[in-house]
Amino acid sequence: MEKPMKHLVLILATIIVTSCGLTGTIPATATTHAANTAAPPNFVVIFTDDQGYGDVGCFGSPDIRTPRLDTMATQGMKFTGFYAQPVCGPSRAALMTGCYPMRVAERGNTKQVHPILHSNEITVAEVLKAKGYATACFGKWDLAKHAQSGFFMDLLPTHQGFDYFFGTPTSNDSVANLYRNEELIEPKTNMATLTRRYTDEAIGFMQKHKEQPFFVYIPHTMPHTRLDASAQFKGYSKRGLYGDVIEEIDFNVGRILDAVEDMGLEKNTYVMFTSDNGPWLIKNKDHADGHLPSDHGGSAGPLRSGKVSTFEGGVRVPTIVWGPGRVPAGTTCDSIASTLDVLPTFAALADADVPSDRIIDGEDIRHLLHGEFDKATADKAYFYYLRVHLQAVRQGQWKLHLPREKEPVGAAPFGKNQHIGPADRVGFAKPFLVDLHNDLGETTSVADQNPQVVLRLLALADKMREDLGDYDRVGRNMRFFDAANERPSRPPVPAPRVRRPQKPKSGKPAAK
Repeated sequence: MEKPMKHLVLILATIIVTSCGLTGTIPATATTHAANTAAPPNFVVIFTDDQGYGDVGCFGSPDIRTPRLDTMATQGMKFTGFYAQPVCGPSRAALMTGCYPMRVAERGNTKQVHPILHSNEITVAEVLKAKGYATACFGKWDLAKHAQSGFFMDLLPTHQGFDYFFGTPTSNDSVANLYRNEELIEPKTNMATLTRRYTDEAIGFMQKHKEQPFFVYIPHTMPHTRLDASAQFKGYSKRGLYGDVIEEIDFNVGRILDAVEDMGLEKNTYVMFTSDNGPWLIKNKDHADGHLPSDHGGSAGPLRSGKVSTFEGGVRVPTIVWGPGRVPAGTTCDSIASTLDVLPTFAALADADVPSDRIIDGEDIRHLLHGEFDKATADKAYFYYLRVHLQAVRQGQWKLHLPREKEPVGAAPFGKNQHIGPADRVGFAKPFLVDLHNDLGETTSVADQNPQVVLRLLALADKMREDLGDYDRVGRNMRFFDAANERPSRPPVPAPRVRRPQKPKSGKPAAK
């Protein structure tokens, strides 16, 4: 594929997604308002880091108090089959581009663990900006290199469609350096203040731009790894510091909703709350589901495993969408949906152009947001990649784990996966079929009883390998924008690190 001219594509894109009339479960008054509102809607996406499916009250948390998220669900819609990616960076790439991370182009044509998003990829911010939206990002970016220093400044949000950035380049593994646009304003900032400050800045931006449509993206630093909370919340949760962090996030979600209502914009704003992957189980005692006050990782609730896994606990995330008068209150959507769907859905709602020179994996799910569940795509499939390895596929109630080694080469550096519990570090000698409606914990294969389902899902997997690729092949529609002598035949991944043996402190050679 020739290197596209990013902004020209946005102007000349020819696929126009038109809005449709709303019928079904929404009251007639809400339908009329949603269909006939002249002003384009506002969008707010709140994206937490490593928050598990079971870490919200309305998703079953027994010990973390989330009254504002619970009320948000009561006033809006809870998604119980919503998917992200297994790891932080890929999830952000998927949300921004509407594409599986395997598909998107990266700088240097290398498939990194955390994608270095190529400047010629088109983000949801750029799609909306072309329609006159004010766009801003508040929090963790993680698409310009997984590092707090030495990252690519020209790939920060302000070069990827956002008018304004207040946040940090990547995860807070050791420190968080705070930037305003491209200026470092606080090296090693106080992490206890970040949740509140991101929210303060987001509210200020919305107030400043309330007379025009806005897209506000709030990818919180927490609850990733080095946890901290402000004095107002620290020490008050039954779930220890992890619970403190979630309860502070909950409070600040409420502040966003209150601000939208105070500005009188609630009838024309969609607010989405979701997480980037499942809980980070290495932060819990014995890799268990987070439940102890001393555990610094989350809970997947009824789901199996956690972050860095293609079991449901690694990729199915708690998701709530709020939009009074548009999103029917007190509803639950069980249909398959994902962060891939954000770009095409927001584009459709804003009457914006979807990029037409490339494949977009997500779909417009306005019908789900508006309660028209009978219009859900009946044969929609979701594909589970870990790194460059296709490991599973879901369609309807069926999920098929594809045959794989216990330590698959395509998942490197997570082949020997220390992030999840030993019981989940498994391979499959033959296809392992799960009926998710009756076995949410993925305990038992029903492949022998459903051979036609297995064959159908294997065929879907083979089709996806041809299109997108797998660890041993490059799909025909995997994107590479940087010049190269020839198109690679296998996904180009970084060379493994060679660890040199350390010399003993005495200076004597180590014993063999």
